[in-house]
Amino acid sequence: MASAPSSSSGLHLPDSARELVKILVAGPFGVGKTTLIDSVSEIRPLHTEEQLSEASVAVDDLAGVRDKTTTTVAIDFGRISLNGGIVLYLFGTPGQERFRSLWKDIAYGALGALVLVDTRRIDDSFEVLGLVEDAGLPYAVALNTFPDARQYTEEQLRTSLDLEPGTPMVACDARDTRASIDALISLVQHLLTRMSQSPGPGASLGPVTGPDPGTGADPVAGVDPVADGVAVCPAPEIP
Repeated sequence: MASAPSSSSGLHLPDSARELVKILVAGPFGVGKTTLIDSVSEIRPLHTEEQLSEASVAVDDLAGVRDKTTTTVAIDFGRISLNGGIVLYLFGTPGQERFRSLWKDIAYGALGALVLVDTRRIDDSFEVLGLVEDAGLPYAVALNTFPDARQYTEEQLRTSLDLEPGTPMVACDARDTRASIDALISLVQHLLTRMSQSPGPGASLGPVTGPDPGTGADPVAGVDPVADGVAVCPAPEIP
């Protein structure tokens, strides 16, 4: 990974930056990728959104997202600096089939992916998870919480999503900065674990606990995910 140039403040990289990491924020249409990047980015996010049109009705499934009026047609982009000099460049990917030709270009050079899942539409996540796995990217799953979503046990969700035992899975309200950062940290910690097990080029990431204080973001070091309501809680069995 490239070394970060020294800079002062504002839009520039913090002086503490030493590792630049490209991360994909992936998931199906309407799952909250743009919202999550908006909630954590320390710079003004870049969006490539267009209004949904009548022509898209036949190809964009609005089940569960009837209030959605726009869609990402290329990428969303944001940046967040974490403690330990790690800077995450966040690339949000379109969630519809017709944009799959962009996938390889957007995924090129990424170190990992945060895959957002809507538990009201679990089946919609299978294709995206397949793309991430086919690309060989380590990933973490963030369950974006919605008021009308059913609750499931962690075991039920892991089974439904066919996750490997070591794949992180956390609950996350994409509108909430602290919860969204916690999801990203779970991914970075997963990457660190994999790097420590298979050291190689670029495996020099140091400890990560939260945003760099120099960016003005609230640090989340020491956040208890259970106390802060971002953990997966047991729920009634699926009939």
